[in-house]
Order: sequence, then C-alpha cells, then structure tokens
Amino acid sequence: MTAPTNPPHTLSATAPDGARLHTPVIDWFEDNARDLPWRHPDAGPWGVMVSEFMLQQTPVSRVLPVYEQWLARWPRPADLAQDAPGEAVRAWGRLGYPRRALRLHGAATAITERHGGDVPTDHAQLLALPGIGEYTAAAVASFAYGQRHAVLDTNVRRVFARAVTGTQYPPNATTAAERKLARALLPQDDDTAARWAAASMELGALVCTAKNETCHRCPISAQCAWNLAGKPEHEGGPAYEAGSGRRFLDSVADNRQVRRVRRKLGR
Repeated sequence: MTAPTNPPHTLSATAPDGARLHTPVIDWFEDNARDLPWRHPDAGPWGVMVSEFMLQQTPVSRVLPVYEQWLARWPRPADLAQDAPGEAVRAWGRLGYPRRALRLHGAATAITERHGGDVPTDHAQLLALPGIGEYTAAAVASFAYGQRHAVLDTNVRRVFARAVTGTQYPPNATTAAERKLARALLPQDDDTAARWAAASMELGALVCTAKNETCHRCPISAQCAWNLAGKPEHEGGPAYEAGSGRRFLDSVADNRQVRRVRRKLGR
C-alpha cells in the first residue's frame, strides 16, 4: 500500500515548526561544512558575490581554481570594471554559461559607478544591479552581511520540499508557496537566519542530494515528511531536476552573446 503524502508542492496543513529544524541543521553544519574560500572572513562581499555567480549550475570543484585566479586578478569590483567585458569571458574559462561573466562584469561596473566600488549592503540595491536576481541578492545579503533573507537555491528548495511538504523534488521554477514556506521557516534573528540559510544549503548539497541521498546522515531524517512517508518517487521521474532542455537553450544563448562581444572587441 502506498504511504499517504501531502499534495505535490503545497504547504503542510499545519504551519511548519522551523524551530525544530534550526538547531539540528545548524549544529550539523558547524561540524560538517566544507572549508570554502568564499566562506572565509577575508573573502568579503565581493568574494561572496563572485562565488554566487560562478556557482550557478557549476560544481564547487570546477569553480575553486577559477575563483582564486579571478580574485587574484580582480580583487575589487572596480578592478574588473576597468577591464573589457571580453577579458571577463576569457578568464571565465571552462566554467560554462559564459553569459554569467558578462553579467558579473556589468554588476562590477554598476557597483563602481553607483556605490563607490563597494558591494551594497541593502537588498533592494543589490537587486537593482544588472545580472542579479532575487536569489543572488538574498544570498549576498545573507552570506556577506549576515542579514535575514530567504535564500532559495535548488539545494534549499529540495530540502524544504522533502522535509516539510513530503515531495521528492521541488517544482521546476520557484513558486509563491515555496517563498511563503521559506519565510515561515526563517529564524527571527539575523545571525541565526544567515546561518540557517548556509546550513540548509549545505545539507542539500552534501546529504539531501538530488540522487543517492544519504538519509542516515541527515540530522532531521526523523522529522522529514518525505522520509516518514516512505520516500515516494516524484511523478516526473529521476530526470526531473536535470533541466537539460532549458540549460541547452541557455547555453546556445550564452554562446551567441559571447560571440557578439568578442566580435566587437576584434577577438
């Protein structure tokens, strides 16, 4: 007999008790977080922003060497803004989706012109920068400045989908229901909320993975709605999170835009 589950992609009937999740997940994070350079205090807001652009659809192992080279060459936004956009694309190397390099260059230019070369602390000002959407603005505000924001990347959305709504995967695109749930789960104080954002993201990256999840290592497995329901498979099948079609189209658009930039620069 199939175990009962919540309707796909809806909130639980009762409000989620985020306080029961915060402590075990944050404690787990303290013991298991990867030592990544953008988490070091000396990375600064610019280092955090660079990492967020690079980590979009690219694994940490590929980002690390390019990230270090990038910050050695352009330690501040103004340094990048002074170079041509084509140099940013060239330095992007094999990270893929090179349109991100152009967007990061555009953001660096705006930071230099509008904010005196300092990454703004205000969420609305971050969101107003070219190439920055809701996720990146929230991530920079949270990870760089310790502010209270719901940071919803694929890993976090998967953790929330499983732990609270009892579904294997979140929807293809972030929904209003997911944003409502993320806000409901946010700790009230800034420091704990920022730690929760990083911890829930790391849990999704290392334990509550898209495939071959290791529930026996999960600090909230006993509370996870999906685990308690017998881990029912998502109706979309195992390829649900691959997003191959959309990523292929993005890649085509990226390459076209990058070729246009290179032609303008005569390269």
